[in-house]
This record gives sequence, C-alpha cells and structure tokens, in this order.
Amino acid sequence: MSNRSEEPGSRLPFVPRTPDSNAPVRSGIARPAEAVVALAGLLVSAPLVVLAGALVLLTSGRPALFRQERVGLGGRLFRICKLRTMRPDAGTLELTGKNDARVTRLGRFLRKTKIDELPQLWNVVKGEMSLVGPRPEVARYVDRGNPLWDEVLRVRPGITDPVALQLRDEETLLAQAAGDRERFYLEQLQPLKLEGYVAYIRRRSWRTDVSVLGKTLVALLLPTRASRAEVRISSLQDRVSSDRIPPDRQVP
Repeated sequence: MSNRSEEPGSRLPFVPRTPDSNAPVRSGIARPAEAVVALAGLLVSAPLVVLAGALVLLTSGRPALFRQERVGLGGRLFRICKLRTMRPDAGTLELTGKNDARVTRLGRFLRKTKIDELPQLWNVVKGEMSLVGPRPEVARYVDRGNPLWDEVLRVRPGITDPVALQLRDEETLLAQAAGDRERFYLEQLQPLKLEGYVAYIRRRSWRTDVSVLGKTLVALLLPTRASRAEVRISSLQDRVSSDRIPPDRQVP
C-alpha cells in the first residue's frame, strides 16, 4: 500500500488486472436522474443539515464540516464531505470503534441517525459519488495490488450499498477487535467488504439501486430494536456469504 499524498483530482495509477476489467460496467441509476435526486435531497435536508451544523459549532466549535480525501472512480482522489462528529483535535486515525472517546455526544447521535452523511449528496451532485455504490476508502487503505480493487474503482463510490446495510454496526465489530484494529480491518473486514462490493457491481441495475435506496430508508426510519452487542466475526461472515462472488467468477 502506498502512503503517498496527491492533490485532490489527481489520478492514481490504474492498471486493470481482473478478467472482467474489459467488460462493460453495469449501470445503476442514470447519472442525470441521480444528480436530480441528490439535488432535491440537498434542498429538502438543508434545514436539518444547517441545524445539525449549528449544533456542532455550539457544542464543540469549528469546523462544522469534516472533509477528507477518498479514492473515487478510476483512482481519482476527491474530498468527501460530512458533518463533523469527532472532537476538532481527534487526530488522523481513520478507523473508529464503538464508544470511541474522540466522538462527541452529538456526534454519536449524528452517526446513529446517519445525519452526518447528508452533505455527501453534494458529492453526488458534483459527480464524485453515486447514491448507491461501494463506500469510498482513504488512499492508504486501497491496495492496488489487489485485483478486486480495480473492479471496485471502475464505478463511482456511493453513499449507501448492500454491504453498508449489512454493516450498519461496523463500529461494534472494530471495537471488539482484539489487538491491532487496523490489521483486523485490512486482513478480515475489508476483504469481506470488497467481495460484497464486487458481487453487487456485477449484478447491479437501476432496479437494484432503487431497491438498495428503499432498504436504506427503511433502515433509517425503522431501525431494528434487536441488540447488536453480540456481533461477532462469524456472524458477519454468514451475512456476507450470500453475496460472495461465485466460484466460477473468482479472480485467480
């Protein structure tokens, strides 16, 4: 993995390595329709975002927004935009576990309700993200030697996707990781996420994207009351296994 820094908008080396790299990319919701939906979502949610941003300023100071470089389509870097949920002096550690002391009290509420994600609609309007797609990673966690990453980076990253729905409590898994949390993420959790991303990319359509958006709204408006405190790696593997890449399509 490379830790080098590049300016936003620059392009990381992109050399397709997967057997399907020359196949047409399966499209989801059409880009014009997606931009219109994202813009409408921004207008509708603007009062809520402004209120939440004002509360962030009142409770923990500036800035109200959190911006961070992520890897997007084709390896291009862009700045993702969210409401800030951590203390201003939280540092640069990218992984956050449940009950992380860096997260403010208001930030916990914003994360739980996903209100902090709403500013990403602007990233969708600008064409840097999609409504549905693999969640964007920071550059240091993108291994260009892994063939699955080449396939993931052939589509725009998204605000939501089936893997994100399965891992709404990803912070719980990270908190339960013994020892090196970053190593756990890179060696166990991220590979499962990548397989889930690719499995969806290879079967996606505008209908599946709409279905994911509908399930996301249901998850936000009617969150499960079942406790997730006992989430374990084995149960995570069981949930992701149904979306794993079929053996005959595995990358050699």
